[in-house]
Amino acid sequence: MEASDMEKIDIYCHILPEKYRQKLYQKARSGLYLEADGRLDTHHDSVPALFDMDRRFRIMDQFEGMKQVLTIAAPPLEAVAAPDTAVELAQIANDEMAELVAKYPDRFVAAVAYLPMNDMEASLREAERAIEDLNLSGVLVYSPVEDKALDAPEFLPLYEMMAGYGLPIWLHPIRDRSTADYKSETFSKYRIFHIFGWPYETSAAMTRLVFSGVLDRHPDLRFITHHCGGMIPFFSERLAGQGRRMMSQFYVEEKLDLSRPPIEYFKLFYGDTALGSTPGLMCGYSFFGADHILFGTDMPFGGAPQIAQAIDSVEKMSIPESDKHLIFHGNTRKLLKLG
Repeated sequence: MEASDMEKIDIYCHILPEKYRQKLYQKARSGLYLEADGRLDTHHDSVPALFDMDRRFRIMDQFEGMKQVLTIAAPPLEAVAAPDTAVELAQIANDEMAELVAKYPDRFVAAVAYLPMNDMEASLREAERAIEDLNLSGVLVYSPVEDKALDAPEFLPLYEMMAGYGLPIWLHPIRDRSTADYKSETFSKYRIFHIFGWPYETSAAMTRLVFSGVLDRHPDLRFITHHCGGMIPFFSERLAGQGRRMMSQFYVEEKLDLSRPPIEYFKLFYGDTALGSTPGLMCGYSFFGADHILFGTDMPFGGAPQIAQAIDSVEKMSIPESDKHLIFHGNTRKLLKLG
């Protein structure tokens, strides 16, 4: 087996570069959200591989051929900083990630731009700078953005820009404990907001992007979804079947004007493998196809065991070896134009 066959490119791992991390802690307003259970503290300090490269490399070295595409870890800038501060933080983060890719090309094959989404004009400028000057490979967007859906008119120029570049948008769900699961309660119990709420948020965002016509207007626009498309692959027949029965009503009430059946647009998304479950990945594979599944681990959360589980879940899939190579590295190289 050639060395390229052993390559594993983690397209959805997280980092908190040291310069950015220190500036974030200094500049972010009170109520800094840094952990899924909603604790308001600098919890990421307990995950040193986020910012300590030696620790990060020791974990990576346990897995042959491991390389990474860097994405900044939460919080979303718009959740913790005023627009002018968010712009400054985004620039620091993107500069530092570009430096890491240049310094460690055998470790980091690419990085993804962070944007101050509470200032769309600044986001467009920073996306342009990050892609054209820093050679970053796409942008990261959280859903929702300040409680706004991703099909809000103010975000449409970003989609047009990214379709023009031919580079993807990483879609990351975000919600915290304050999102209650029942109207009679004030917060979410038992981490429901995280375990099930995040995949639901991904699914809702995808649905809004499809039915609003974003992908119809920009068929070359590519979104990378965390957790293999959330609920969409598992409920695809429910979505397609009930969608057909309800479509005439939708088209009248929402003034929809899609040129293809909605389910076809959902198949344009990419899903990562951050599930840790072979049956779950087989469901995603059945829906998206081999060329729209990308290896992702959510590293460093969960540490080496989670990475091992992600690799094992792909290796145990009942699919051709050539498709596993696409998942581990081929699709990412093509999507990010890495050669």
